[in-house]
Amino acid sequence: MTTLENDHLRVSIRPKGAELTSIFHKPSGIEHLWQADAMVWGWHAPNLFPVVGGCLNNQLLIDGKTYPIERHGFTRQSLFETTESTLTHAVFSLWSSDATRIHFPYEFEFQIIYELDGPRLTITYRVVNEDEKPIFFSVGAHPAFAVPFTTGEAYEDYFIEFEQPESLETHMLSAAGYFTGETKPVPTDGRRLLLTKHLFDEDALVFKNLVSRRVVLRSDKHDHSIAVGFPEFPYLGLWAKPGASFVCIEPWLGCADSEGQPKPIEQKEAIQQVAEGKVFEAAFTIEVR
Repeated sequence: MTTLENDHLRVSIRPKGAELTSIFHKPSGIEHLWQADAMVWGWHAPNLFPVVGGCLNNQLLIDGKTYPIERHGFTRQSLFETTESTLTHAVFSLWSSDATRIHFPYEFEFQIIYELDGPRLTITYRVVNEDEKPIFFSVGAHPAFAVPFTTGEAYEDYFIEFEQPESLETHMLSAAGYFTGETKPVPTDGRRLLLTKHLFDEDALVFKNLVSRRVVLRSDKHDHSIAVGFPEFPYLGLWAKPGASFVCIEPWLGCADSEGQPKPIEQKEAIQQVAEGKVFEAAFTIEVR
């Protein structure tokens, strides 16, 4: 386990999946990350690569061949190596191997970089192309924040406040986790999306056309808050296990497949690519106030 710490935050990251397991706010003594109750949802903040969401038939189609791939990819189950570590900075690396080539036939290094600066944690995804051709992929985050923050509060005291006024419209998912092509309006109270235990009864809320690039998780009862900034991520997912005491705020570069026929990886919606010998990089932030 790697721990980063300053006067504001103490965060812990485990080698499996290079996954955050704790975001502890020192001034208030509050643990903000969901503590992975296996009876409810056994993750804290998985990193999603080389796909986000589910692929039709649980397969990727690459250069005319199919490769088995699980929902959200293999990264969250993979063991990363810590290649750099200081009090406030750490780099975790995963390299292509015989195990990854079964699912994703490219040569790469996938880095996840954590950097503490005051009350802000920056998480950077870096894909290094070590192949002799372009690499196509998706990448995203899935952090789960514990709600409510303190005892004596209710889940319904909380809301997600968008940076800009939004006419929210979620893209509907089938029971198998694929987009159906249907959309549904999501009611808001001004810039606020109110949390309820039934908000996610029909699965995640997936927003593809947001103006905002920052959202804040707040309560009506106090000023303590968590802001997630995602300037380089066009898609945002919100999700919780129905009735559970957390909410996931998920910046994505990529998304699940739509129902129908599988498409080659380079034609998948919101797919990313990095050219031979080049490096792809995108970052998001978590700020606790």
